[in-house]
Amino acid sequence: MSESALLGQLAQVVGAEHLLTGDGDREFYAADVYRMRELPIAVLRPGSVADLQAIVRIAAEQGVALATRGGGASYTDAHLPSTPRSLVIDSSRLNRILEINEQDMYATVEPGVTWNELWEALKPRGLRAAFWGPFSGLNSTIGGGASQNAASLGSGTCGVSADTILGFEVVLANGELMRTGAHAAANGTPFFRWYGPDLTGLFCGDSGALGIKASITLRLVRQPPFMGAASFGFDTFEQLSAGMAAAARENVTADNFGLDPKLQQGQMGSVSTAQAMAAALAVARTSRNPVDAAVRLGKMALAGQRFLAGWNFSAHYTVEGVSKGEVNGKIAVLRRVMAGHGQETANTIPTVLRAMPFVPMKVMVGPKGERWAPQHGIMPFSKVGEFRERMNRMYETYAERMKQCNVEKGAMFMALGTHAFLYEPVLYWHDELMPYHKRYLGPDVIATLPAYAANPAARELVAELRADIQSIFSASGAIHLQVGKSYPYMEGRQAAAAQALRGFKRQLDPLGIMNPGALQL
Repeated sequence: MSESALLGQLAQVVGAEHLLTGDGDREFYAADVYRMRELPIAVLRPGSVADLQAIVRIAAEQGVALATRGGGASYTDAHLPSTPRSLVIDSSRLNRILEINEQDMYATVEPGVTWNELWEALKPRGLRAAFWGPFSGLNSTIGGGASQNAASLGSGTCGVSADTILGFEVVLANGELMRTGAHAAANGTPFFRWYGPDLTGLFCGDSGALGIKASITLRLVRQPPFMGAASFGFDTFEQLSAGMAAAARENVTADNFGLDPKLQQGQMGSVSTAQAMAAALAVARTSRNPVDAAVRLGKMALAGQRFLAGWNFSAHYTVEGVSKGEVNGKIAVLRRVMAGHGQETANTIPTVLRAMPFVPMKVMVGPKGERWAPQHGIMPFSKVGEFRERMNRMYETYAERMKQCNVEKGAMFMALGTHAFLYEPVLYWHDELMPYHKRYLGPDVIATLPAYAANPAARELVAELRADIQSIFSASGAIHLQVGKSYPYMEGRQAAAAQALRGFKRQLDPLGIMNPGALQL
């Protein structure tokens, strides 16, 4: 079939207005935060599961690859086509909340629903998902979080996005709809995940390599009525990492993250008066009563812009409870375990973040409009010191070139549950923005940012740095969320595990049309 005939057939499925073939659209959807790969034939916006199934059947008949895009905030090539004979599926019209079941405590959504949209829908009912989203949840979708895995809000006690998912409906490469978990049982509903082998887990973090999510069911919890926040400052990374590990083992925190000097500087230096006012209003709205609001806002006002002054590193925590006493008890535990590592400082950052949990995607560039590219690795606490030493030695070898090319480094940290440490190196460099950034951020934001000239030398250096950072992650036994096509998932994988995964891929996607290259398959 010719390309024009293929497009005609697809237009009959989704409607001509939802079939995008212009160069600008294809360039935007073929890029992520870091780069662009191959231009697809077209971008499709299905409006129903039936549309999705029809698209998959046509693609299978014509041997065309499919890549599914959620909010588009990936930095691991997750939804980027690896061949020009590809279609990108934009899930933004698959945005319905299908069921909120308060009695059985689950919610089922289509993949294009954002984490913020679900949170807003559940909030009046006093509910939320157990893990309730990454900080980018204004734009990031639940389908993307399920396919990529995500961490942030709720990760202190509830783990990552996969730990909250009860089941899927997945469109397989032959167009059939497959259910997982209890929903696949006779007369089943999606109330429970574990029934025999965990088929739900097979599709968590698969980067769309095994199928396309048509619906996701998440476990709900009651929104705790009380919360508290605490922040701690540290002179050294060693103090920070030891303190964060000690706090994680106590299992008392809902959310947590740590910042290095570069990210602290960005946190303090990029807050405008308007943003500060919005933050204050959000804190007031989320306070339990006027007295609580006055106390919280008073502490923020006293701290002003000096809330991290004097510390090289910082860690920030929120705790939750059914009573003020429970919250105070958890804060007391944090203070006790941190006593030998750091010193308590103003809790402005976690207080504001809990009041405004989802941040605008302006953070896809640096505080001064720089290009920005993160990586991350998850490792046991016992490996963190060794990893940090290797990173420092590597940065020393690149120091002069980084200075010449205006490339800077930063890092963010997070404890996941009681047993894992997430280390996220970030690179910033002066360079022209891609069309992706300009369209995503919009002209109003772009107008406030400095314009940098193209900097191919910096781009080349960043690619070298990212490769070396990945080597250090691998040497330290680190693993990754958001695998996409960037992290070396299959390299060095235990032989039986690799064989089993390749077998699943052949069984579910014999033609290899589902996001080829994802998971290195």
